[in-house]
Amino acid sequence: MRKNLYLIIILFSLVSCYTYQVKKPADPAMDKKGNKKESNERAAPADTNSPQTKNTATKSQGADLQQTSVPVDIQGKLTPGKNVKIDVDGRSYKVIVDKWESDSLVAHPVRNSKKVLKFHKNQINGERIAEKRFSQPIADIITVAAYAGIGVLIYSLVK
Repeated sequence: MRKNLYLIIILFSLVSCYTYQVKKPADPAMDKKGNKKESNERAAPADTNSPQTKNTATKSQGADLQQTSVPVDIQGKLTPGKNVKIDVDGRSYKVIVDKWESDSLVAHPVRNSKKVLKFHKNQINGERIAEKRFSQPIADIITVAAYAGIGVLIYSLVK
């Protein structure tokens, strides 16, 4: 029984509630609750041959193209002091951002603050920048597992 308790304590010490998550860009077609908004442009009249309907369809297709080709502001995402995971030329780095020198990012690895890394902003994959954030689902799982472990411990002591 004691070995199992030590194993559980060691496993809980290795689990972290913080994960690296890619921040998704806000979709203007969604409201705050995650439901799709109905736009006035998409509510077209029943006559599909009218020039107004064709114009509306063209506008909505143009808006969709603009949304998909929005460039990522790398310097805005990587501000000094942030703990991030970035992809540079196919390799993944967990770094803490120090500063920007012109178009180059100066950072140091999370585990080694003495080492300095420099990356040009064109080398960094802007779509895969992941910030270190608190993960509520993982915290909930750890909490439930801890309560279950305490329950089993109390049950075994009473029995």
